[in-house]
Amino acid sequence: MDLYLILGLERGASASDIKRAYKRLARRYHPDINPGDRRAAAQFRQIAEAYETLIDPERRRRYDTTGQPLSNVETVPFGFEGFDFSVSVSGASAPTFGDLFADVFQQRDARQTGRPGDAFAPERGADLHQTVSITFDEAMRGGQRQITVTRQDQCRICHGAGHLHMSETRCPQCHGTGAIRSARGHMVFSRACGHCGGSGRQRQERCGSCGGQQIENRTELLTVAFPPGLNDAARIRVPGKGHAGRNGGEPGDLYVTVRVESHAVFRREGDDLHVIVSIAIHEAALGAKIEVPSPDGPVRLRVPPGTQSGQRFRLRERGVPSPRDNRRGDLVVETRLVLPKVLDERSKELLREFGKIHADDVRRDAK
Repeated sequence: MDLYLILGLERGASASDIKRAYKRLARRYHPDINPGDRRAAAQFRQIAEAYETLIDPERRRRYDTTGQPLSNVETVPFGFEGFDFSVSVSGASAPTFGDLFADVFQQRDARQTGRPGDAFAPERGADLHQTVSITFDEAMRGGQRQITVTRQDQCRICHGAGHLHMSETRCPQCHGTGAIRSARGHMVFSRACGHCGGSGRQRQERCGSCGGQQIENRTELLTVAFPPGLNDAARIRVPGKGHAGRNGGEPGDLYVTVRVESHAVFRREGDDLHVIVSIAIHEAALGAKIEVPSPDGPVRLRVPPGTQSGQRFRLRERGVPSPRDNRRGDLVVETRLVLPKVLDERSKELLREFGKIHADDVRRDAK
């Protein structure tokens, strides 16, 4: 059993390295953190043996020479009864149980009591997400939309502090000692008082409006602007309109997902619009100027003679404006040949004559 390997250290590790490694591993494997876990208890016994051997200069020297630890850990029964972890495990220089876990307890108590005077890091507020639907025409033009958002905002009474100032008094929880002691069996725990932050004095009281949580729910009507050309599923970020942060942390953001309704005529591909228009046989054969729908209203398109069904024409800058640089895409027009209903004899006669003249043209062109 390599004691250095147990603590994750090199053989030249300093005493401070050993203390840091022990503190880190003790947080993870101590039986009080893992109640009922025999594997964690066994692991902690090895960690404690490695620490007590390597932190003592004489015992470390003997171990480095012989490779065998001189341990007294076997005298410690399961559960560590009889030990007061509020004092040093092995001499005054060893980290105490309170040192190992005081910051964990303080942070937990601070969150429960909502007292921002205790030392823990600011927390950024959570982001909010909402969806709005707009029409195809609104997406083309851009505009504004009002939405209702329910979000956590700073308490208006304590301005997000979670407490109100008061005349200084002795802390009622620790009775002015600054520490809370508790016992579990024969184990005695000591930690900084979370009510006063370990000072023993109370200079503030919990805000009665937010209960010390620093925040309150608030419903707000927001106006969200969206640029022209937004595509379906595009997201708009509204900075600072998410949930409020805690302990001075920044608020989150609001993300609005835009759903664009489909259009009955146009189909969008990127910044281009596609539209299908019908043309008659004589227009396709002889050529013509036809009227084509566009987002800006009807436009004229010249169809050349011999146009085939499914042929495409591109009208430049008649498509969707790009939300990035406002440059417009194109309008792609696809022709669809529509056969007329032939009812009168004169039309039938003309078509028969046309067919005789061009009987082989279609088959020849298809080869």
